[in-house]
Amino acid sequence: MHALAFRFLPIAAMAALLVAASFGPALAQTPPAPTPDKGDVAWMLIATVLVLLMTIPGLALFYAGLVRAKNVVSMLLQVFAIVCMVAIIWVMYGYSLAFTSGGSLNDYVGGFSKVFLMGVTQESMAATFSNGVVIPEFVYICFQMTFACITPALIVGGFAERMKFSALMLFVALWVTFVYFPIAHMVWYWAGPDALAQAAKAAAEAAGPAKAEAEKALAAVQADSGLIFQWGAIDFAGGTVVHINSGIAALVGALMLGKRIGFRQEPMTPHSLTLTCVGAALLWVGWFGFNAGSALESGSGAGLAMVNTFVATAAAGLSWMIMEFVFKWKMSLLGLVSGVVAGLVAVTPAAGFVGPMGAAMLGAVAGVVCLFFCTAIKWLLRYDDSLDVFGIHCIGGIVGALGTGLLVSPEFGGTGILDYVVNPGAAKVAEYVRDVQLIA
Repeated sequence: MHALAFRFLPIAAMAALLVAASFGPALAQTPPAPTPDKGDVAWMLIATVLVLLMTIPGLALFYAGLVRAKNVVSMLLQVFAIVCMVAIIWVMYGYSLAFTSGGSLNDYVGGFSKVFLMGVTQESMAATFSNGVVIPEFVYICFQMTFACITPALIVGGFAERMKFSALMLFVALWVTFVYFPIAHMVWYWAGPDALAQAAKAAAEAAGPAKAEAEKALAAVQADSGLIFQWGAIDFAGGTVVHINSGIAALVGALMLGKRIGFRQEPMTPHSLTLTCVGAALLWVGWFGFNAGSALESGSGAGLAMVNTFVATAAAGLSWMIMEFVFKWKMSLLGLVSGVVAGLVAVTPAAGFVGPMGAAMLGAVAGVVCLFFCTAIKWLLRYDDSLDVFGIHCIGGIVGALGTGLLVSPEFGGTGILDYVVNPGAAKVAEYVRDVQLIA
């Protein structure tokens, strides 16, 4: 009997090993933390540099060519200085106010948990828009820093040639603190797809009294986001945060400061369309980092944003130029580059949400509407928006934001709105309701 048992001992041991191997994964307590893909990291580093290229030298040269010769150096100084100052403010407290939880004020602004980048290390990761995909938080901080730098730099075009440098720098420091950081938080801050998936999975698996607690925890994770994000508004790369925001500020600044001396009484033609053209070209190149980089990974979403940035921009430049010919019987370089920038602005909120044909349509409409505001409306209301920041950035941003709400529909070739809760761990396209999305 003992001999028989001894013979079956190896078989029993093998069976035990097979059972342990089968149930081992199920008995694991927590899955390993996701690690960043080197390709995603490399792309985000490149995208960050491209967005910086948009500002210096892109925007600096674009604006320098549009002002009069006596103000060229002043304009270059303003843009460069704004970038330097906002970069320091960003790492001191800006990132924390924009992208952390703000407690009782979380609907409107973040908190101070990461002031001076406290607690951020090389091991810290930032969520993307895909489950299980992360990038280093330092990379995300730098990418968002470039957005914070370019937005106030855009504003100076609205009241160019009539503000002291010291006053401008004070204004920018206050504006990013009390306007940009809260708006960025309200539009872009959320818990991330993995946090939603984990809470949704726990709620789905819970039973009895524990289910109510799990559903309450899920609601708390969903509420851990900015107010405009909670409304369901979508802004892929900053149509609201960057362009509408800066365009409104530029108009208000122009109205408060009043008109330039000699406005409409003496010519105030651009000093150098050559510089403006070079700046516009650099803006277009850098905008691929702006839009495609906002996918936060080097995947199909970045590819969609890239092709949309091509076609919408080209369509807007052509539509502006054609409308100039229709009404003035001539085309101009200034009109072409203005249309190009209008198209870039309009496609910014839509870049990762609409199809290429929808993006082309959006760009064409933006070129016409922005031309109308930069000419007829500006002349009618007699405000002195020096470099048409309101007419191009604010109006183009509004056209893009509303267009995104419509063209995101799969019916028009859009991606639809992703739902991270219905199928925890894998985003699913939710049902699209046009009126609800347009209102949001």
